[in-house]
Amino acid sequence: HVQLVESGGGSVQTGGSLRLSCVAAGYAGDMRYMGWFRQVPGEEREGVAVLQMHGAGHSYGHGVKDRFTISRDNAKNTVHLQMDSLKPEDSARYICVAARDETYLLNYLDPNERYDYWGQGTQVTVS
Repeated sequence: HVQLVESGGGSVQTGGSLRLSCVAAGYAGDMRYMGWFRQVPGEEREGVAVLQMHGAGHSYGHGVKDRFTISRDNAKNTVHLQMDSLKPEDSARYICVAARDETYLLNYLDPNERYDYWGQGTQVTVS
């Protein structure tokens, strides 16, 4: 049973930083893609940052590229999201996503893409 375990959310003041982490627990192989979406109640999920776990491909969502950095730990099927210069509009539930090695994606930031796993999410609040 595969589970995406997220950590690192919380409350921070404007301009502060948070680091999110996500590990794909219970998966014996290597994930091909891992990353983060975010969602505010009543709105559609928005792609934040996704990367290839064994390649150079990556994508950042609108408005976060210069402030957020996604990184990986291949050996542990783990992805991190360093979020700096946080703004109130970054407040959302941040949800980890992952796709297995046999899955190929075209638009990493599309919430309708065929991700195999979605986490429960971790809340980020910026005030």
